[in-house]
Amino acid sequence: MPPKDGKSAKKKGGISKAEKERLQREADEQRRRDEEEARVIAEHEEIERLERERIEQEKQEQLELKDRERREDELNELRHILDENHSAVTVWESECRDKAKWERYMRCNGSPDPSVQPEINSFISLWREDSETQIQQILVKCALALQLTNELDFLLSEAPDPCVAQQYRETLLCLQSIIQCKLNQATEELLKFANSHSDIETGNMQTVIQDENITLCLWANLNKNPRFKGFQFEEAGLGFELPKPLAVNDIAVRILHTKYDHLSHHSEREQLQRRRSVMDAILTPPTESAAAVPDEKMEEVGGDEGESSKPVEEDSRSLRSESRKRSAVSVISAKEGRKSSSVKQLEEGESQMEGITTALEADQNGFNSSAAEPVTDSADVHIVDLQQFTPLGGVFYFDVFHLPPQSRIVKGWEMRELQETGLQIFPHPTEQSRIQSSTSVKPDEHSSTVASFPVGVTVALPDSILFLEDPHVARWDPFGQHWRADCISEASYDAETRSISFKMDTFYAFTLLQESYANMPFQSWELRPLGQDSALFTITGALIEVCITVKGKQCMLQTEETKNLDHLLGKWMSPSELQKAMRRAGINIFVNEYSDKYVSINPKDPLIEHTVYEQMALMSSAAAFSWSRWNTQCGQEHLVLQACEQLEAGPVAEEAWSLYLLGAQRNQHLKMKEHDDSFSPELAEGSEFHSTFLHMLRQDMSIEGQARVRQSHYLYTDTVQRLLCATRVLTYS
Repeated sequence: MPPKDGKSAKKKGGISKAEKERLQREADEQRRRDEEEARVIAEHEEIERLERERIEQEKQEQLELKDRERREDELNELRHILDENHSAVTVWESECRDKAKWERYMRCNGSPDPSVQPEINSFISLWREDSETQIQQILVKCALALQLTNELDFLLSEAPDPCVAQQYRETLLCLQSIIQCKLNQATEELLKFANSHSDIETGNMQTVIQDENITLCLWANLNKNPRFKGFQFEEAGLGFELPKPLAVNDIAVRILHTKYDHLSHHSEREQLQRRRSVMDAILTPPTESAAAVPDEKMEEVGGDEGESSKPVEEDSRSLRSESRKRSAVSVISAKEGRKSSSVKQLEEGESQMEGITTALEADQNGFNSSAAEPVTDSADVHIVDLQQFTPLGGVFYFDVFHLPPQSRIVKGWEMRELQETGLQIFPHPTEQSRIQSSTSVKPDEHSSTVASFPVGVTVALPDSILFLEDPHVARWDPFGQHWRADCISEASYDAETRSISFKMDTFYAFTLLQESYANMPFQSWELRPLGQDSALFTITGALIEVCITVKGKQCMLQTEETKNLDHLLGKWMSPSELQKAMRRAGINIFVNEYSDKYVSINPKDPLIEHTVYEQMALMSSAAAFSWSRWNTQCGQEHLVLQACEQLEAGPVAEEAWSLYLLGAQRNQHLKMKEHDDSFSPELAEGSEFHSTFLHMLRQDMSIEGQARVRQSHYLYTDTVQRLLCATRVLTYS
């Protein structure tokens, strides 16, 4: 029986089946209790969540109701402020124009008034008939003529009547033509006496004559040395190289550098006409397209430049006046009810026509992010797109002439052959050199011309231009009236000497180019007040940072890049003058209706964007504004930016910034901060909805801040608005 005792002992040490069942029941009961407890907790949490949502919904509805109740009052107040400012600016501009006309009338320096046709016609006729050929006298007259062309440019920017505008354009072209003609006459006169001014060392004549507008470098080949390679005009920073066939001929080489550009507008005019035709095609309804074709053909048959430009002037003039009358309030109201397609097309047409007329009045435009594609000649890729590239530093006229007959001394008499042909272009390459080149050099498959005897050029970059990147070179095509990038080879840029060298297949006028939007898109921006009617606008571009100080109706440029900008930095000027000066200096932060085709942007509704700029300008004396990375996350119908009250002139404290979500009908202060990990539209504690950004910010502003906003001068707010609309930082950042 011992074995039985062992088995029973083993059984006593284990768990019986009944015990297992009991434990299983207890575990099941515990699980059911836990599940029931979790269910109760979940139900309780769901009830609490629903209650919170109900409370939030009620709070939201109350805020929305409150916003709707005061919406009309807020819009009316904003409309009143904007209308008052607009009227005051319009009156001031009219008074300035009248004052300028009176001062021009009372000017007694002998210069004609270009707006008075008899006066300017008499000036042109007398100058054309003037036989004066001395270079210094001609340079003085050219300087006066250039002042008159600048006045005509300003008059054209004022959008006069089409007939008057046509007269101004014809006068402008006539002045530009006679300036070049007189410079050619002076060049010929200098070359006639080349042998009397020859250099002892080289045996040739070389001279440099310059003033504030023109640099004339002239070289006459008197020695005809076959080993001659080239010459460097050190004082002008210009040089050239000649092939051997030219070095043994009676020739003269001229490099005429004009700081002004009288060529690019010819190409711009043609591109403008093409863009206008594209815009007309967009705006013409399908049912009218068939009827529009004969009209276009009739315009082509007429071929008159004045006739073709008439509709542009009339449309642009009326549209500019209309765009000035629009306010932010009408923009907001328009967004409440969705616009019909025809209204949208009209707005697109306004925006495009405004940009075509002048980019300097971008702050008056209804911005259009879906503007027509820029028009270029797709069949010729060498034509320079003047929307993508900007000519800088003026034009370099590079010419080779027949050397006029030189005087000879015969039996004590100085004898000279007189010719009435004027300056004669020396053909290069000649027919003989073309034959030699075609038999000895293989044509380049990728070039439209046979590689012949190229001429070399070296140009030191102008001191008044800031090139953000290595410059490009383009040559002028006098037949196609375009800048072109072909027929140029072996271009190399020396950053240490700031000079560029290249070769061309013959002699052309050329210019230096820079990408128009090299400094875009912007990395960040900030607008902060410096006091009453004073602010600092800072844009950190892709390559350099630009600061513009605004004080009253004037602006002043500041930048870390001070080299080559001494003529521009620290100078007070109007917004339009500043934009022109910055573009001429190579610093472009301004956009037009075609800029988005060349820059990666953050597209926003242009009407909402314009509305925000108007209200930012109103508050810029007391509030600071800044870029937000969340602006790219909220879609096209909303804008996100940072803002806060700032009454001191120093930098804004990081913790002072608040985020604002802005839309067509509602503006709100966000609870989140700029450096949060995710975007949330949750409303900040104690904040409310407002129909305008102005009232949104003003609700938390101090009494002193509100006083500053009320006391802001209309010219100051207009200046800030112009800068914001010209840069469009909310889209191009």
